[in-house]
Amino acid sequence: MNLFDLSGKKAVVTGAGRGLGAAIAIGLAEAGADVALVTNRTPADDVKARIESLGRRAVTIQADVSDRSLLSGVIGQALEGLGGLDILVNNAGIIRRTPAAEHDYQDWQDVLDVNLNSVFTLCQLAGRHMIAQGSGKIINVASMLSFQGGINVPGYTSSKHAVAGLTKALANEWASKGIQVNAIAPGYMSTDNTEALRDDPVRSKQILERIPAARWGTSQDLVGPAVLLASRASDYMNGHILCVDGGWMVR
Repeated sequence: MNLFDLSGKKAVVTGAGRGLGAAIAIGLAEAGADVALVTNRTPADDVKARIESLGRRAVTIQADVSDRSLLSGVIGQALEGLGGLDILVNNAGIIRRTPAAEHDYQDWQDVLDVNLNSVFTLCQLAGRHMIAQGSGKIINVASMLSFQGGINVPGYTSSKHAVAGLTKALANEWASKGIQVNAIAPGYMSTDNTEALRDDPVRSKQILERIPAARWGTSQDLVGPAVLLASRASDYMNGHILCVDGGWMVR
């Protein structure tokens, strides 16, 4: 089990104030990592306290990841606060639901700025540090809509297809440098992003009928996969998009 030990490792998790990001951050700390919690509007005080109760170090960094000018500061603050950087989890994401024919261009741009442009920039900034040290783990959060089209979410679908492609592109370049770049593709999870779907009795029923596990996923379902991809257990995994979906993609 030492393969999964993250003792002494330093991680950055975006969107860490709640939901999937909070669970991943706490999970990494439970495995031994110190964690920088990047959040915008949602306070991460509770997550920070939980991590510190485990005897790990936690620092909070407030930043709107859609603002590219702030991202070098995010990595800089993480390096200063933790004393290093071994793991980057690009979890922050937003969704805007409107039929494509009526989809506002600003909604399109907002989604791409958070879901794709920030991912590339943070990968690039963290990647430079990891290349210099000869090791690192980057975990991008993709989606079932990295493989499918979805309904009324053209910007989100496009961004998540691109995240999968970016993950593979970076893996090709950086695997030989000791850096593993992979992604987790969550299925239909019980989060704020899916509240509208869960509140729609027709759509919710359609979704649950297709999931072999017959339930919505929870944030805890991502903890094990995240620890796997952050640890030595995944040293020969490169450019993989790991579906955590209750079997959605096999139905």
